[in-house]
Amino acid sequence: RRAERLEALEAETGIVAYAADLTRGEDIDALAGWLAETGPVHALVQVAGGARGTDLVEHGDPADWQWMFEANVVSTQRLVAALLPLLRDAAASEGHADTVFVTSTAAQTAYPGGAGYNAAKAAEAMLVHALRLELNGEPLRVIEIAPGMVATEEFSLNRLRGDQNAADRVYEDVENPLTGEDVADV
Repeated sequence: RRAERLEALEAETGIVAYAADLTRGEDIDALAGWLAETGPVHALVQVAGGARGTDLVEHGDPADWQWMFEANVVSTQRLVAALLPLLRDAAASEGHADTVFVTSTAAQTAYPGGAGYNAAKAAEAMLVHALRLELNGEPLRVIEIAPGMVATEEFSLNRLRGDQNAADRVYEDVENPLTGEDVADV
């Protein structure tokens, strides 16, 4: 989604990046094809997702809920389905491969105005738990990281439709909120 950031990361680290919108099946298929050509694939780190809106259930916008489910759950399923064969190939030659999913404590703790995101993250977390059982006995590790209230420059801003003042207020009374760097360290 953020090709310009990936280009900067390439320049900074020497990695080779591939920009894809994970809500588009054709982008995931193209990514899987590219990885098959350039592989092997030793790890999948799934961080994609997001929230839209803070409406109460009664006033929620079904389009926001659909987008959250698509971004957090369906894209995760599509990505796993597309990359598992490549991860299995790497595990066969290297002994194991890893999957890492960044979900959220929102999957376990509801809050007013968060039901759509709570539901989407709970579904994503259940996908991860089921995958762990489905891959039992294979040399594929399934790891879940579930941070909460991570202050990033985009999450609340996107959720609140670009309202910077409202986004800043989300973390106003939170002493030392987690940062993206904290989650990356984990």
